[in-house]
Amino acid sequence: MALTYRTAGESHGPALTTIIEGVPAGLPLTPEDIDTDLARRQLGYGRGGRQKIETDRVQVTAGIRHGRTLGSPVALMVMNRDFANWSEDRMAIWEPISEVKPITLPRPGHADLAGMQKYETDDLRNILERASARETAARVAAGGVARALLRRYGMEVRSHVVQVGPEQAPGRDDLVLADFDGVDESPVRALDDDASGRMKAAIKAAGQDSDTLGGIFEVWVFDPLPGLGSHVSGDARLDGRIGQAMLGIQAIKGVEIGAGFELGRIRGSAAHDEIFWTEERGYHRRTNRSGGLEGGMTHGAPLVVRAVMKPIATLSRPLASVDVQTKEATSAFKERSDICAVPAAAVIGEAVVAFVLAQALIDKFGGDSIVSLDAAVDRYRAVLAR
Repeated sequence: MALTYRTAGESHGPALTTIIEGVPAGLPLTPEDIDTDLARRQLGYGRGGRQKIETDRVQVTAGIRHGRTLGSPVALMVMNRDFANWSEDRMAIWEPISEVKPITLPRPGHADLAGMQKYETDDLRNILERASARETAARVAAGGVARALLRRYGMEVRSHVVQVGPEQAPGRDDLVLADFDGVDESPVRALDDDASGRMKAAIKAAGQDSDTLGGIFEVWVFDPLPGLGSHVSGDARLDGRIGQAMLGIQAIKGVEIGAGFELGRIRGSAAHDEIFWTEERGYHRRTNRSGGLEGGMTHGAPLVVRAVMKPIATLSRPLASVDVQTKEATSAFKERSDICAVPAAAVIGEAVVAFVLAQALIDKFGGDSIVSLDAAVDRYRAVLAR
């Protein structure tokens, strides 16, 4: 069975739910495998008041017994504590409340107007609740399961912020796993202390101007098994699958793998990673401009994915809009929001990349149980060692 997941839930509804199918039976899991990343998603300078309300913890409602997966669908739930403040009126589940007026002032840059047109509603609350990035807590929960699976086979997923607004950290293409120790202690999850300070100052300045900031983050996967993904069809190529997963995160507008767009500005002799072989290392490359992927497949070097997040669309000093009910010029709707969420987006990026790699792992090796998956991976590693 293929590894898949689906999320459900609204930003201010009772809970966010994740259903994962295809997890092999017998995978050991602990609450910390998921809760640690849920907590990391709530970190970052520039986050809004919602993070002071929620303390995200996973509740398992199916698919795990005595700390191991059963092979059946895994159901994970993250409760929304803020629902208690909304359940009697704005987010009442059954009975409509006549005193709650529809919201008719769509925000530029948000899903509001297009969603209202698509679903034929006059209340953008019906759109914003699901379009909200609060939904990503459910994806991070799914990513926690995927990371536990990858970790079993030596693969580790990390991330860091490389730019917030105009402030950039020095470029690094030589990172190792240990470089990420303590990254969550940075208020913006940057590896460079000087850049961290400048990014924090930029976020503070944007907040003082009632504005928002976006930025760029990188996800690194260390020690990926070579041969995950495939060249045989476009939708099997791992770079395409990663691109879709990253662009499916709210506010992500661009993705690069490895040297990315820089490869369009240099010659082929400088663009590709030469191949070497030694008895100690086997096949390897001394550069990684490909970002760990060739022909839609991993080749063993670190997988490096970069994504850009646009500034958050909800502004405390709203942009111009049109009231969809009266068609009169007005200001956009304003609701509680963040100033900058790039550090959190990086954690979400880790989750979706981890899940794509876990899917590719299951696609290649199959296995209804961890026992059979372990055996298949061991056989493959023996082949690679020849």
